[in-house]
Amino acid sequence: MIDVVEFGLGQELYAMDIQLAREIVEMMPITRIPRAQDYIAGIMNLRGEITTVIDLKRLIQIPGASGDNQKIIVLVAEATGGSNLGIIVDDVHSVIQVAEDDIELMDEGIASGVHAFVKGIIKLTKDEDDRKQADGRSRQGAGLILWVDIKKILDDLVRNSRA
Repeated sequence: MIDVVEFGLGQELYAMDIQLAREIVEMMPITRIPRAQDYIAGIMNLRGEITTVIDLKRLIQIPGASGDNQKIIVLVAEATGGSNLGIIVDDVHSVIQVAEDDIELMDEGIASGVHAFVKGIIKLTKDEDDRKQADGRSRQGAGLILWVDIKKILDDLVRNSRA
């Protein structure tokens, strides 16, 4: 079983490895940084630690307006090369356990551009999908969750900024 954090971006559901998340915090004031890349929302003071905040939706180019339930997933230092870093998501839904049989890994040939940040597709079981429906949240994508490779996204950012 694999534990993932399920979150929303736009109209779709995404997930990331739970061990990469240090904590999830409510949206708080963010200070913009002049001339920063557009995906860098800015910096925030999280209990005395200056933390850089990235807008994940802009970074991976997902269209749509952000809702009122935005959260910041603060990442563990091991995932960020020692930096204090958080990512903005539209909403955090839950932590779920996924059986490896319910994950379909991405085929590099078919999803060449997407493969850069998607580890695989999580197929929710009928019970999990029904439970979500009972929550009142709309279900897009017929019980599919894109499993995002946050570590790879960050490694690519660092590599591209040095190039």
